[in-house]
Amino acid sequence: MNIDELRNKVEREISSLKTFEDLKRVKASLLGRKGVFSEYLDTLKLLDKDQKRIFGKEINSLKALTEVRLQELEALYFDDEKRKQDTLSRIDITMPGKVPILGKKHPITQTFEEIIRIFTSLGFSVAEGPDIEPEYYNFEALNIPKDHPARDMQDTFYVKPGIVLRTHTSPVQIRTMESQLPPVKIIAPGSVYRCDNDISHTPMFHQVEGLLVDKRVRFSDLKGILSIFIHEIFGANTPLRFRPSYFPFTEPSAEVDIGCVICEGDGCRVCKETGWLEILGSGMVHPQVLRNVGYDPEEVTGFAFGMGVERIAMLKFGIDDIRQFYYNDIRFLSQF
Repeated sequence: MNIDELRNKVEREISSLKTFEDLKRVKASLLGRKGVFSEYLDTLKLLDKDQKRIFGKEINSLKALTEVRLQELEALYFDDEKRKQDTLSRIDITMPGKVPILGKKHPITQTFEEIIRIFTSLGFSVAEGPDIEPEYYNFEALNIPKDHPARDMQDTFYVKPGIVLRTHTSPVQIRTMESQLPPVKIIAPGSVYRCDNDISHTPMFHQVEGLLVDKRVRFSDLKGILSIFIHEIFGANTPLRFRPSYFPFTEPSAEVDIGCVICEGDGCRVCKETGWLEILGSGMVHPQVLRNVGYDPEEVTGFAFGMGVERIAMLKFGIDDIRQFYYNDIRFLSQF
């Protein structure tokens, strides 16, 4: 009777375990009715009384330790196996795969692209310029004097004295006219910056401005171009009107209104019960602006217009708070 041999056999069997199936096999081979411990216990009858007592005690002690170790391993392997089975039971391979969420164009981008598409189809080219401008290009070249309210620190972001974040894309018009002779027919889309922040204004927003300079350009040309644009973007039945206004860089000047898209002209909170919504500003280029870029106002004339892209998008999509565009809420943005 060699207890050390039995102990070594138990150690080898247990150390060879790798899977839950291995554990069940070893448990049966060691502790089963025909297992190793049963065989050793059966051989005790061949020994005398004193040897039976000594070896029987050692075998039973080793058997008890083996049972404890196998129970611990069984709990460990069973937990692992249960987790695997639970994971597999949650997978239904017959179900279709999950479709990943795909991004969409932002409503401002969509509006930008539609505006650009309409004007390029009318023969306008796209021009761009820097977001940071000297005061000359942002104000002085556009006939905006030094005492104009727009040049106040409370209305404009100053990078340093004499340098501002552009408040409109009009500087692109000046730079374009400085670099080429008439005819000029451009739109200038881009970001602009003003010290405003409420439900209808943000410190950064987007504009598209347009400029056409050539011989014998008339106000009726401006009305024709803008009428086409408005009917393209809001629908052929959209009423519009030109209302006299004032801008330092155009003369005469006009605001363009459309029939309220919310109440269809009946009067509501959005249009302040007037039935009309202001959509953009426009006018004939001021002669002084033409002189500032080296053009002769006796030889050429032109018109200009400008619109806020967010304003167009809000009216087009029925949005009542401009800040929604910048909250990055996927529930809001996925609607467009």
